[in-house]
Amino acid sequence: MNDAEFDDGLLEGELRGAAAILDPVPAELRRLAVEAFMLRDLDARLAELTFDSLVDAIPVRGVTDAPRMLTFRAGELTVDVEVTERGVMGQVLPPQPARIEVLGGLQPTAPATLTADAMGRFAGDVPTAGPFALRLRTGGEVVVTEWLRA
Repeated sequence: MNDAEFDDGLLEGELRGAAAILDPVPAELRRLAVEAFMLRDLDARLAELTFDSLVDAIPVRGVTDAPRMLTFRAGELTVDVEVTERGVMGQVLPPQPARIEVLGGLQPTAPATLTADAMGRFAGDVPTAGPFALRLRTGGEVVVTEWLRA
């Protein structure tokens, strides 16, 4: 076989197809890779989860559809978030304008973007149906929350 008959693109396609069938990437590894890629902002600070109503709140008898309340903290910045089936709403403290991106696990599309007003309030019909995180851009600072399951 000479070089004119050899097609690198065809060979690569065949090898990728064989690898996908014979040795697929484990779902957990793919999830971790996506999460690592979403944290690609080298200057981003990680906001620690300090309150989760699923873990920290005392259940109220008779309430079945209570929204999930989350609090994240990164230094002096606090983000309170309420997650419902319809979307998210919350507030950035201290109050300040911000751009909030709702990152989804295996979303092929661009993240949904919300805008916090001068009081730090934001809301949007962005359903969180799987793993999600928030990326906040406030002034010159970028903060990314921990990843959670909705």
